[in-house]
Amino acid sequence: MFFFKRKPGIAVIEMHGVIGTAIKEPEYARLLENARNNRKIGALVLDIDSPGGSATASDLIYENVRRVAERKPVVAYIRGMGASGGYYIACGAGTIMASRAALVGSIGVIYLRPILQQLFGKLGVEFSVFKAGRLKDMTGFWRMPTDEESDKFQDLIGEMYDLFVSVVTENRRLTDEQVRELATGEVYTARRAQDAGLIDRQGGFDDAIAEAMRLSGARRRIRHYRPKRPFFSRIGLPGRAGGTYLPALENLATLASGGIYFLEPGMLGDSGSRAP
Repeated sequence: MFFFKRKPGIAVIEMHGVIGTAIKEPEYARLLENARNNRKIGALVLDIDSPGGSATASDLIYENVRRVAERKPVVAYIRGMGASGGYYIACGAGTIMASRAALVGSIGVIYLRPILQQLFGKLGVEFSVFKAGRLKDMTGFWRMPTDEESDKFQDLIGEMYDLFVSVVTENRRLTDEQVRELATGEVYTARRAQDAGLIDRQGGFDDAIAEAMRLSGARRRIRHYRPKRPFFSRIGLPGRAGGTYLPALENLATLASGGIYFLEPGMLGDSGSRAP
């Protein structure tokens, strides 16, 4: 009796929305680890439509993508936007493709925090701060930073910027000078991104699947992997009050709390997901 070993299939993991809110790093770490270890998966396609988000989450997901790519082919497909952290994650794949109307790049870093000093002054609210450590309250929202603190922030941003540049340089086979010339924070059309070497080629989602099949020899058996949705969401009801506006408010609240982001600033009010 002869036994025929069936070829493995293709896994698709969707990454739609802001990294850190819609794209939660712990959930995607588990999905990527499963794709790496599952023998029924011959290749992975990342379906990306993201303006970026948390710098830390972007880097952690990128490292998980690289771990998958060490074992099997990974193709990143930028469906609509692969900006900042979204592009950072795509760099972990061996091949990057994009739809011809996609926006790619926004290589840069931004630090955001609210300054509510004037608002509190109008409301008659004052803060009493006790600290140990000269710069312990340098991220405080109740006052403007000093010149020294501004310099410290800029040094911090500079280090994160260098990290972003090094990731693109290493994975896209470009020189440091070439990447820094492109790393202005602006987004590029797919055509310009391809000419600059930021992506490999343009195409549709089926082209990305075909490329994954070609690289791996896998059959066209596609399986989508997504984080588990909350119970109320699965039955068509909002899990919390606020309906479709709640994700946008959560994103804004997260950004307002301050932090370092690989994020396209024009998407600050993004609702967190473009998936239907």
